Amino acid sequence: MALKKFKPTTSSQRFKVISAFEEITTNVPEKSLLLPKRKSGGRDNMGKMTMRYIGGGHKQMYRIIDFKRDKEGVPAVVKSIEYDPNRTGRIALLVYRDGEKRYIVAPHGLKVGQEVNSGKGVTPDIGNTLYLSEIPFGTVIHNIELRPGQGAKMARSAGSYAQLLSRDGKFAIIKLPSGETRMILQACKATVGMVSNTEHNLEVSGKAGRSRWFGRRPRTRGVAMNPVDHPMGGGEGRSSGGHPRSRTGRPAKGQKTRYPKKASNNYIIERRKK
Repeated sequence: MALKKFKPTTSSQRFKVISAFEEITTNVPEKSLLLPKRKSGGRDNMGKMTMRYIGGGHKQMYRIIDFKRDKEGVPAVVKSIEYDPNRTGRIALLVYRDGEKRYIVAPHGLKVGQEVNSGKGVTPDIGNTLYLSEIPFGTVIHNIELRPGQGAKMARSAGSYAQLLSRDGKFAIIKLPSGETRMILQACKATVGMVSNTEHNLEVSGKAGRSRWFGRRPRTRGVAMNPVDHPMGGGEGRSSGGHPRSRTGRPAKGQKTRYPKKASNNYIIERRKK
């Protein structure tokens, strides 16, 4: 994947750095795997704004992604690598031997014409989905299930990956993108490789208008509000706002907000890095 820089012909072009989209092979999505995506503008069924800073944006269609990879033992060929407006990574269109088509999150290095598979006894090649009990130690993986058959929940965004460290009893020990080390049942599946569009974090929007294209409206800082609107609001002049908090009063920047008796605490070996 490559990045594209622009000549500073305007002030917004000066710092703009976006993807060159070199890996994209087609601009026309598979029609049978599209769903309409209706926008709410942050309003509920009464027309009342319940979520702020949402509205506008380019019209989009949702691509149905196969996160379960439950078509086991049937090889599929990668037909195209496509852009998906609903996620940061790229998606790949698979055509199975029986003619069925499905989208998956494309791993980095997946090529058109390559064959991928899923299930037991599959080789740990890029794009193949295996059970954690069969993946070799040290393998880079993504699209990891939390419960068997649930579908991928972790390491799904652009450039993210986890690593299989070891196995202990019926659990596999995984190091996640956040730095957290936790146990997951070996009956869960994961896909080999890291998610595509690895340089997504280096992109620079260049102007506020690009956020509006994604349907994001400008956010108002808490310190700029009145005390009635935000815990950090008010004060004479440009005051700091006191302890960093959310609009509802939840502490931010360093304070632990996780429920101490959460059931999944038993499976976490090492916490994420601060």
